[in-house]
Amino acid sequence: MSLDMATRVRVTKEVQVRYQKASKKEKGRILDEFCATTEYNRKYAARVLRKNPRKKSGKSPPGAFRPCRGRGRKPVYTNDVRKALVKIWAVLDCPCGKRLVAVLPETVKKLEKFSEISLTDEVRDKLMTISASTADRLLAGERKKFELKSRARTRPGSLLKHQIPIRTFADWDDLKVGFLEIDLVGHDGGNPSGDYCQSLDVTDVASGWNEQRAIKNKAQKWTFEALEKIRERLPFPLLGIDSDNGSEFINFHLIDYCEAEKITFTRGRPYRKNDSCYVEQKNYTSVRRNVGYLRYDTDDELKVLNELYDVLRLYQNFFLPQMKLIEKTREGSKVKKRYDKPKTPYQRLLKSPDVDDLTRKKLKKQYARLNPADLKRRILKLQDRLYKRAVLKGGVEEADAAPDLVAEGTK
Repeated sequence: MSLDMATRVRVTKEVQVRYQKASKKEKGRILDEFCATTEYNRKYAARVLRKNPRKKSGKSPPGAFRPCRGRGRKPVYTNDVRKALVKIWAVLDCPCGKRLVAVLPETVKKLEKFSEISLTDEVRDKLMTISASTADRLLAGERKKFELKSRARTRPGSLLKHQIPIRTFADWDDLKVGFLEIDLVGHDGGNPSGDYCQSLDVTDVASGWNEQRAIKNKAQKWTFEALEKIRERLPFPLLGIDSDNGSEFINFHLIDYCEAEKITFTRGRPYRKNDSCYVEQKNYTSVRRNVGYLRYDTDDELKVLNELYDVLRLYQNFFLPQMKLIEKTREGSKVKKRYDKPKTPYQRLLKSPDVDDLTRKKLKKQYARLNPADLKRRILKLQDRLYKRAVLKGGVEEADAAPDLVAEGTK
């Protein structure tokens, strides 16, 4: 037998007091009993029990309800947390939430050590426990402020390339440190005439360690010198290199050098960029994103480019986390990818069995001296110098060719 309205109102008033004071588990049990008694829909019943009875007046019918004042959960991650997160995000070059959260605790300690940020205990604790999805939601507004093309002018090498074995993207042993993919990125600014600067981009397949060096043009001499300079700075021995089919790499000079130094030399298939997928993605994230698409062709610009790369190598290898693809499966038209936990190249080298104890000690000592916020400020200053030289030289409109700079929150 169903209850009349007056009885339901009286039952509701009695149950409301117990419901609003009960724990979450008890609320579920009370709600079950209340629905069975009143025959209310469960969602409506929960809404009724959450409300406070309105004070009696001439216009209010018996049993009328009104919403609680200030109803709703207070935000856990307040504006102070968001501001601190934005600053750290900018210092780390705007990574995604998964990569950001993976290094957030260590970066917070590092920035506090160098007095770059000052956090309350509450804000610090929240940053240590924030999830990747929450971080992405808090940073969504900042991401909308920033967005950037690609241009390749690699020419096939001579018949000499047939002496160099072809390697596809699946052939590397990506667990062994020391095998590099190399590529050149041109800075012609849309005008391919004459000589212009090139950036030699080098990436270790196993650890993700990334180096760049700017050269005058694509001449074999400058390419070889830049490669030797990068080899000297690598924290591990060079075991192998893999290039595209450009003549700057496919030449007797480099082949003889690799044979003399017992370095494996391979090349990718023509017009198959995925054969060099590790370095191709760095052509944007490490080169284009930091120097833009302007034309650089003077000695002064070349000098600034190399000054920038000297700082950038420390910043990206010691502080910017990367995720490596572990597994890729196809189910019909869908491709599922699984990645490992985000780690910096520095962290991957410390755990690699191919790195000796002396090298680990040197890397740890170097890491202890580095301040990511200071490195980011130096990078921004060098980017500004480089951009101003290119604009003053060529009269390029600022809005059309400005590099992707993130200055907010790094002061």
